[in-house]
Amino acid sequence: MVNTQLTLTSVPAHVPASAKPPKASDAPGLTSRDLVIEQAPDAFFFRELERHGILLNAPQIKAVRHGDGPMLILAGAGCGKTTVLAARTAYLIAVRGVPASSILLVTFTSKAAHEIKERIARMPGVNPAAARSVEARTFHSFALMLLRRSGCKEQIMGEFNAQHTIMKMVLRRLDPSQTYQPETLLAALSAWKMQGRSVDELPEKTSEEASVKRIIEAYESWKQERHLWDFDDILLQLRRRMDDRLFLKRLQNRYTWLMVDEFQDTNTVQYELVQYLAAAHRNLSVVGDDDQTIYTFNGARQESILEFDKLYPESKIVTLDINYRSDSRILGLGSAIVRHNRFRRDKVLKAAGPAGKMPYYTLPAHPEEEASWVVTHITEQVQTQNAAYKDIAILHRTAGSSRAVLEQLLLREIPFVQYGGTTVFYDQSLIKPLMDHLRLSLNPRRMEALPGTLGPLYVPREEGLAYISVQEKQIRKKYPLIHLTRWDRLKPFQQTAVKDRIKLIKSLQTMKPAYAIQEMRRLFYDKYIQAGDPLVYTQYKEMVLDSLEELESAAARFDSVEQFVAYADELSLRHAQMESLRDKNDGNAVQLMTIHRAKGLEFPYVYWIGASEGILPHSTALKEKPPEEMKATAAPGTTEQNVSEAALEEERRLAYVAVTRAKKRLYISSPAYYHGKPAAPSRFLLEAYGIKKSKDITSPSTRPADDSKKAASCKKK
Repeated sequence: MVNTQLTLTSVPAHVPASAKPPKASDAPGLTSRDLVIEQAPDAFFFRELERHGILLNAPQIKAVRHGDGPMLILAGAGCGKTTVLAARTAYLIAVRGVPASSILLVTFTSKAAHEIKERIARMPGVNPAAARSVEARTFHSFALMLLRRSGCKEQIMGEFNAQHTIMKMVLRRLDPSQTYQPETLLAALSAWKMQGRSVDELPEKTSEEASVKRIIEAYESWKQERHLWDFDDILLQLRRRMDDRLFLKRLQNRYTWLMVDEFQDTNTVQYELVQYLAAAHRNLSVVGDDDQTIYTFNGARQESILEFDKLYPESKIVTLDINYRSDSRILGLGSAIVRHNRFRRDKVLKAAGPAGKMPYYTLPAHPEEEASWVVTHITEQVQTQNAAYKDIAILHRTAGSSRAVLEQLLLREIPFVQYGGTTVFYDQSLIKPLMDHLRLSLNPRRMEALPGTLGPLYVPREEGLAYISVQEKQIRKKYPLIHLTRWDRLKPFQQTAVKDRIKLIKSLQTMKPAYAIQEMRRLFYDKYIQAGDPLVYTQYKEMVLDSLEELESAAARFDSVEQFVAYADELSLRHAQMESLRDKNDGNAVQLMTIHRAKGLEFPYVYWIGASEGILPHSTALKEKPPEEMKATAAPGTTEQNVSEAALEEERRLAYVAVTRAKKRLYISSPAYYHGKPAAPSRFLLEAYGIKKSKDITSPSTRPADDSKKAASCKKK
């Protein structure tokens, strides 16, 4: 039975009820009105800002006033970095007389570039012409502008679909057995390029590496013959042009004042571009927060901030430490979490935001109960007019950990926007083949389920479907898959495999759904996933296994395959209907997203779900030996122990980001069981209250797990 009346507590489980919640100290109330005297040469500028309603605090004033030379602005969460960037740009123009056209401001998103341009245009002392002259662009936009001016006429493949189509075509020619997936090859290629390496430097020590290199080289050759670039090529091409001294000199003479936003997110190539541009004048101001470095899997380098003053010994470091976003207790919790990281710049944020409520914690038995409680609680908040749907965000660590709450939102018809996902869990590419086998066990002529079965049989999907279609027109079969046993393109052992698969499909209908999934995994699916795309399995093994365990947990709630398939189909239908009605709710929808996607955003109400050991921190960061994907992204010579420590610190930064998205109210849920196993509350929460992880903290609660969650105990009927 799902309990929707869970108790909210003021401290996490395992923390004494008498413990005092962490709280940020109040920020001093002094602003430029108090800090900039009338006799100051630049007083006119700050008085004009004040007339526009912009009152800067002491560290913000210091950052705005900084003159020549490098500066690192450590911008804590919600501390007004965009205001500082805009005001500093205006200060350079209005007070220091810097030509607007010599200022380059680099951001990571087009939205951020547009926002900063608008802010600059509203600043005092900046006329419209000057505002237009400031170069505020993303790295890619800036690089492409320079390359176009240099005569480059290559077409840009802006859509991922275009790259995917080309890679798929190359694979058909070079990899007839369809071993690799286009998206994983493209991800591996992008990661390689953003390390500043060329394709001819790809390793080829093993047969797998040689195969990958041959495919990628063919893909790159196809592009070059047709004068096509992808986004990564834009940055690489500009990086190569920087080796031309005349070209670089012209750029350095043009852009003598450089500012970079979100500096902690720069990858190797972007970092090098910044260094090249700033080398001559060193008027480089970078803004970032090492505590929010959560994209190392995309090449982000925390070292860019941690080692800035080693690269630029004369640099000034300014810490924006006054937070205007969150309640002091929410902010205090975030600070108490992240301070346990060893590799960080020391900073303690102070609170200047409006008062809200203290963070609240709850301990559901499992993710199903968690999801039911969260959606019920959200409904109550909206019905009592405390909040609108658009004020609310549900943040989760992985796609799998959001499955239950997404289903509850769909079933209760709560409007929501799902970021980074366009399907329900059961329709994801990893999960759908297993679900399609179950669908065929109920209706072997359910033709839309056939494609999902062909991949695990190592049958080319399009050609296999075409053959079945032709044969079906001649003679209909109860099990259309049987046609493949007479396809001369398949070898005898493949034809036998088809017969065996049909026998298995027939047997699935009588099994408990969780047991049916376990059988498919044991007999063929885990082997298929491992051999089907070595890149996927090597780089994302833990995530793959996590999703498959999540499927077993979901299936364990049902007594029959028929019930389970009907439930999954109903969710798919509801999701499609929700997507079609999305534009009609005027944006009033709950925001459902990973913590990664929430960075840079803020919400009045935040529900952080899955705050348990194994979810956040994720199980990949808790292993004695780090997974291969973590070792692959580490710097050469890094020990396994350092890789593991870095992984855990990044998980802690994720927890910090989750907490500091909340403005007024923060609800943190820690399921006591995950995938049928006990899960203690996240160590990050306990550390914030001074409790170190110990052998005593293993079982999170005396509450028993719901036996239906224990897929391992399912028996065949």
